[in-house]
Amino acid sequence: MRNDMTPDSDRATFSAEDERWMRHALALATQARDRDNEVPVGAVLVLDGEAVGEGWNRNIALSDPTAHAEVNALRAAGQKLGNYRFPGATLYVTLEPCAMCAMALIHARVGRVVYAANDPKTGAAGSVFDTLISQRHNHRIEVQGGLLAETAAALLRDFFRQRR
Repeated sequence: MRNDMTPDSDRATFSAEDERWMRHALALATQARDRDNEVPVGAVLVLDGEAVGEGWNRNIALSDPTAHAEVNALRAAGQKLGNYRFPGATLYVTLEPCAMCAMALIHARVGRVVYAANDPKTGAAGSVFDTLISQRHNHRIEVQGGLLAETAAALLRDFFRQRR
């Protein structure tokens, strides 16, 4: 079940561990910006309290339209665990997943997604589409949005402001 998707959503719904992992995802987003001059989005996949995969946007660096932070985190987890499914895992990501990433998360059987900023143009976790919780799929993902949303949104705003 998803919570209120506004940036000021009830902080009590997030644990200290949620905040810890989202701060890690934000550090990965900063790495995307600083190291690769990519749109600053970071993601970390956590299973049983351990980071099993992490990623950041690498579309430009890899000349790959699928190299979103979430997909890169899933790929890293697959390599580490020798599997393509991650039941019970939580993905922390700094921007609401798009439709492509949402479907990858469904296919990977991720249990939960926690994201920071809404994506009002392509968000597939409640802003534009409800892909992660759609009854049409054989797997639904628990979704919580808004954790450290303003921090993530500011990172994105500043990035695009500097590019203009």
